[in-house]
Amino acid sequence: MKNSQYWVKHLNLERHVEGGYFRQILKSESRHGERALYTSIYFLLEHGNPSHLHQLTADEVWYYHAGHTLTVHMIYESGEYEAIKLGTDVENGEVLQAVVPKGTIFGSSVENEGEYALVSCMVAPGFEFDDFKLFTQDELMKKFPQHEAIIRKYALKEIE
Repeated sequence: MKNSQYWVKHLNLERHVEGGYFRQILKSESRHGERALYTSIYFLLEHGNPSHLHQLTADEVWYYHAGHTLTVHMIYESGEYEAIKLGTDVENGEVLQAVVPKGTIFGSSVENEGEYALVSCMVAPGFEFDDFKLFTQDELMKKFPQHEAIIRKYALKEIE
């Protein structure tokens, strides 16, 4: 049976600043202005190693591949919270793909002890690190105090 370290090794994944492991696998040669039309990564998360709350300036499409259910936690600009579960149990509300709209603050997690999830994430127009913003708990608590439990669990106390 394949575990998280199998995928990290065989897909040549590296640690990601937001949490988990990743590797860019596609970058469009077509352009959208100064940017690639799209980029795509493999992304692996483990229980206890979540993707911390962050924000992008472009839409991100998530595609489920392997492992356990992955939850994408989203706080929209309106203040509404939504959790989308990526996985194969479609009869119980899981989906194989989902979109995080640009400007949404989001992170993701694998809730079950000892489990992992492998997904791909495509950003259009293409991802650039200048478009990526990690948030601290204090920053988010000022704006979204109604989501304290999610913020305390998935936002960093401080950014190194």
